[in-house]
Amino acid sequence: MTATATVFDAVIVGGGPSGATAAHDLVRAGYSVALLDRAGRIKPCGGAIPPRLIRDFAIDESLLVARIRSARMVSPRGEEVDMPIDGGFVGMVDREVFDEWLRERAAQAGAERLTGAFEHIRRDAPGIATVYYRTKDAQRSAPLASVSARVVIGADGAQSQVAKQEVPGADQIRYVAAYHEIVKAPAHGTGTYDATRCDVYYQGRLSPDFYGWIFPHGGTVSIGTGSACKGFSLRGGVGTLREAAGLSDAEVVRREGAPIPMKPLPRWDNGRDVVLAGDASGVVAPASGEGIYYAMAGGRLAAEAATEFLRTGDAKSLALARKRFMKSHGMVFFILGMMQRFWYTTDKRRERFVSMCRDRDVQRLTWEAYMNKKLVRARPMAHVRIFLKDLAHLAGIART
Repeated sequence: MTATATVFDAVIVGGGPSGATAAHDLVRAGYSVALLDRAGRIKPCGGAIPPRLIRDFAIDESLLVARIRSARMVSPRGEEVDMPIDGGFVGMVDREVFDEWLRERAAQAGAERLTGAFEHIRRDAPGIATVYYRTKDAQRSAPLASVSARVVIGADGAQSQVAKQEVPGADQIRYVAAYHEIVKAPAHGTGTYDATRCDVYYQGRLSPDFYGWIFPHGGTVSIGTGSACKGFSLRGGVGTLREAAGLSDAEVVRREGAPIPMKPLPRWDNGRDVVLAGDASGVVAPASGEGIYYAMAGGRLAAEAATEFLRTGDAKSLALARKRFMKSHGMVFFILGMMQRFWYTTDKRRERFVSMCRDRDVQRLTWEAYMNKKLVRARPMAHVRIFLKDLAHLAGIART
């Protein structure tokens, strides 16, 4: 069976966690799927995944290269606040290995893998979308390869060409530019390094509107930062962070940069035969920059929407992906967006934000929300206490 001679039920453009999840779900539901991905792509990413992701998506725990037991928040003045994870952990994965495992799982389930870079979509027959793509070694003058399907899922990243070409308004999305250096892990205790802890630096010199991070990955470490401010030197920020953490001499394995979308797009489908998922739809959590769980959740919901479309032929079904995602996660994104817009704007506010993280109620609710990917409603008095303390910090009454 060749891709050009077959009309698949679905073509998925992009083989990251979102696209690979959608492919796996669709083939398990009995649909024929082609999964198109670029060769040699590694997504720059801190690599953190919560326990809920491991459960919901049946992830083999052998993929975890580290288990993080705490986070350390560092303020502009260098104040350090440790946030232990009581009875849990944050899993860390190597995206090069993790993404390939997801793609291969989809292939083993029955998806046909294709390698190439998306170019455009044409519709030469009713109800059929043909995706044209360029293979890695093809000359620019060579004819494009193609694959046809009844529905297309665009999961081709933050600067998605599928989204820009097919979904109105997708070209207006705003980004945070992220950059990190993967370095060889130093001995435990070198500088401030702790192989079981994520360090998060809230300092304007490292990012005027985001944060800097040091995330252990077993044999390597991700050291990075991000910013939406044009002219800010991300590489300079990472150099400053490495020096502050005592990791200037750590050997660099590779350097990577990528845009991170700042909010979900207002529309994820073209009302015809295309639906978006993952970074292409803008589902990276504000404030934290967390994307893997939300990408995979979005991929699953895109697969569900595509399934409904394939079953009924009703293009309105494609809008279900965004509707269901925002119902489950919209409030979390709204709150995190407000946090980022307020607390990340000045070092004075960052100082107060880190000070708030000392509070045990804040720590407990933060980790419970992260682990389970939903707001914690079972502790009303804790929420009241946090609200009152938050007001005190906003008013400048609370001590830092």
